[in-house]
Amino acid sequence: MTPNILRYSFMQMRTTLLLNFIVGVAQAAAPVQQETASLPPIAREFRAVWVATVENIDWPSKPGLPVEKQKKELIAILDKCHDLNLNAVIFQVRTQGDAFYPSKLEPWSEYLTGKMGQAPEPFYDPLQFAVEQAHRRGLQLHVWFNPYRVRVPSAKSPASPDHASIARAAVVRKYGKYLWYDPGEPAAEENFIAVLNDVVKRYDIDGVHIDDYFYPYQVKDDAGKVVPFPDDESYARAQAKGETLGRDDWRRKNVDHLVHRMYDEVKKVKPWVLVGISPFGIWRPGNPPGITGLDQYATLYADARKWQREGWLDYFTPQLYWKVDSKGQSYPKLLGWWAEQNIKQRHLWPGNFTSRIRKGSKDEATERTWTADDLLKQIEATRATPGASGNVHFSMKALMHNYGGIADRLKQGPYAEPALVPASPWLGEEKPAKPADAATAKEDRITITLKLSSGDQRPWQWAVREQLPSGWKTKIVPGVEQTLALPATGDGRPTAVVVSTISRLGVESDPTPITLEHRN
Repeated sequence: MTPNILRYSFMQMRTTLLLNFIVGVAQAAAPVQQETASLPPIAREFRAVWVATVENIDWPSKPGLPVEKQKKELIAILDKCHDLNLNAVIFQVRTQGDAFYPSKLEPWSEYLTGKMGQAPEPFYDPLQFAVEQAHRRGLQLHVWFNPYRVRVPSAKSPASPDHASIARAAVVRKYGKYLWYDPGEPAAEENFIAVLNDVVKRYDIDGVHIDDYFYPYQVKDDAGKVVPFPDDESYARAQAKGETLGRDDWRRKNVDHLVHRMYDEVKKVKPWVLVGISPFGIWRPGNPPGITGLDQYATLYADARKWQREGWLDYFTPQLYWKVDSKGQSYPKLLGWWAEQNIKQRHLWPGNFTSRIRKGSKDEATERTWTADDLLKQIEATRATPGASGNVHFSMKALMHNYGGIADRLKQGPYAEPALVPASPWLGEEKPAKPADAATAKEDRITITLKLSSGDQRPWQWAVREQLPSGWKTKIVPGVEQTLALPATGDGRPTAVVVSTISRLGVESDPTPITLEHRN
């Protein structure tokens, strides 16, 4: 055989091998491309609950419980949240100028130990415990503050010397049966910002939250006349320093300043921590037309519409505590109106008074009892409103005690499958590292090793999707987990598994198809 023929035969053989290799790679890659191309998006919905500690509404069940009992109750709450496919807890840590964590700024809460200023014994940090236990279950933990309330009338133990009612009495006012910080006193704002920064810096929280108490709800005297909030002195001092606004506008300015500053302060420390506010559900009567009720702009001096339109928050949770068919406070009309105001496209996650189901309580507007159906209709209305993407339930007690079967109905209905917290693109859109391809398969189960393709860090969450004969199913796994077993079920064995990671801001990585290698 001549050299030219040998050279041609070698080239022909090399070409054939190369073509076979390319075909083999293409055949191997085809299932991967098919798997990722057919992936359905993971459901995105904020599903949260307020855990109220004031007056021991939700936790602990009563003051002065033994520490182990406190922990057991809190774990039961978080387990229930996980079981119901919730994804966030809004945990009250400052009820009346107090703290549910060790603080150099404010005293321990009497609702924890039974005595204001007394630490738990044996010592533990309830907030740190709550954060760790929530994250183990894949739940966000948002801390809930009241910025202005100092003392509630039902308080039992005497104020400790470091409580605001004593230590900062010069900026505290008595109004009705309550004590309040005067929002017109700069020192009151400084104290709240110091408390806020202390918690944000020290704890691995996911959100900061304030509710609807700004200037207090108005009280009336025996003759039915509104009692003015006692801020004559602080307003006079502001005028002496050059303030030209009328008192009502000045009051709104004070609250605006605190809200705006709260947002800026949190972002300076931890930009990924979400800032949320849950104001009264009506901005002003007549907005939208036909809406009647309290004017929070004029009585609480809370311009919630401005905060939303300015983007001084990451999520907005108006307390829409009325039924879908309420005549003067229509849930879908109000929610739709708030969605129209949301020009910065922040999250809109309305609040729902789930505890109204309890013991056949009455709706003031219709005098009809609340049922689980009323809450489910609100969730349906939320899902039908463009721009709204979740709900927050008040409060955990309703879910723990399954008032009117609401917990069962949620688990069987709208919360049957897990959902991710919606992403916050204005805070960042960088994709996290993708997972590695690592799994073993036996006849009875597939075990996936959860690790990143590079580096030793752990993601916030893993999203594991398995393709079954009935369709794709999703599991959302805390980032601390290192393996996941997918046992065979009555629906059969998975024919494909795809894993992705989720960042703290809710951004999903590129998916990694898992090679299902059988090892008997």
